[in-house]
Amino acid sequence: MLNVGVIGVGSMGRNHARVYAQMPGVNLAALADTDLETVQSIARTYKSTPYTDYNEMLAREKLDIVSVAVPTRLHREAALAAIRAGAHTLVEKPLAFGVAECQAMIDAAKAAGVRLGVGHIERFNPAILELKRRLEAGELGRVFQIRSRRVGPFPSRIADVGVVFDLATHELNIMEYLIGSPIQNLYAETEQEIHASHEDLLSGLLKFANGAVGVLDINWLTPTKIRELSMLGERGMFHVNYLTQELYFYENNYANGWEGMVALMGVSEGRITKYEIRKREPLVEELEDFVASAVNGHESLISGEEGMRAVYLAEKMVLSGKLHSILTVNGVPVA
Repeated sequence: MLNVGVIGVGSMGRNHARVYAQMPGVNLAALADTDLETVQSIARTYKSTPYTDYNEMLAREKLDIVSVAVPTRLHREAALAAIRAGAHTLVEKPLAFGVAECQAMIDAAKAAGVRLGVGHIERFNPAILELKRRLEAGELGRVFQIRSRRVGPFPSRIADVGVVFDLATHELNIMEYLIGSPIQNLYAETEQEIHASHEDLLSGLLKFANGAVGVLDINWLTPTKIRELSMLGERGMFHVNYLTQELYFYENNYANGWEGMVALMGVSEGRITKYEIRKREPLVEELEDFVASAVNGHESLISGEEGMRAVYLAEKMVLSGKLHSILTVNGVPVA
């Protein structure tokens, strides 16, 4: 039986607690949050021990795994405390405010001999996993463009980061994962319309090493929640709806003769296919993966290095938005 703790039981942390509490072979031993009433209420629900100080929790409890779900500005401090306590540590995305903080966590985890994972939850979305499988089977052919739209209303709970770190880190990570090629250059335009201190709108362009182009449409200004991704290639277009976990393929009718027929005739509309996908909560998949990595000693799907890559790309996007310049991406490897 693995003893698990959660640091931060706000909107995301309480979901970690819920999933751990239902997981076989796991004992949700303790929860920590500065809000006494909230942590006591959630602890009663799952018969766990509540703490208002995570350092006290880590000192008193022998925890095998800890989830860190506090605001981004507190990730480094909380994660390092959990790692020093000998716990395999899963940190909600973004891993940290900057590459230096990410590297400190990675180094600490290696020194302590524990796993460091990052909560890029959309990587566990069944529609994304199915799309990746079909891309690896060559069903799209050469990829021309990948486009992501992640927009919705302003989340008052987020004060310490803007849309680039909160939302675009999802897409930057997923795009490199699906394309299988690193981003080489990027350009961003950002705006701050209603957020007190950070950008709340991003329009971005990406150029991948394999020649594909990426387009980002990210904001907190749209009065409805939309989470979509499309990939355009030789044989047609895949389209993902993250929220409904649906995957469609729009066929290019001339795909089989790309070098000949398409050059003469252009692109033609063909069949539309909706794939059957077994829907499952991505957070369940994510936490099961991390628990398995702790038990079996293998790397979790999203390592600290990959989380750092997303932070590095986010830093570049923010800087590009400030400079209104195209920036070259290098220095941090694709995990």
